[in-house]
Amino acid sequence: MAKVSMIERQKKREKLVARYAAKRAALKQIALNDDLPMEERFKARLKLAKLPRNSSATRLNNRCQVSGRPKAYYRKLKMSRIALRDLASRGEIPGMVKSSW
Repeated sequence: MAKVSMIERQKKREKLVARYAAKRAALKQIALNDDLPMEERFKARLKLAKLPRNSSATRLNNRCQVSGRPKAYYRKLKMSRIALRDLASRGEIPGMVKSSW
């Protein structure tokens, strides 16, 4: 189990990303538009820099929904390999059986 503080920090980041996504996208579009004058693009960059750091989507980290583990994460299942193995061995994932040969 991951530290509760790390899981809560991740949740806080997810909320910030959701709140500032539209504003961040609009400012990025202005900043990358070559048709606009340089001053206007520079102002957009400054406004973008004043937004909270944790509102950037690149600061998010994939974490297991079950245990909060940040490593060995399967994107398709949204859980770590360890949590997947535990649930599968208990028979809680339909259609998944432990392989043996």
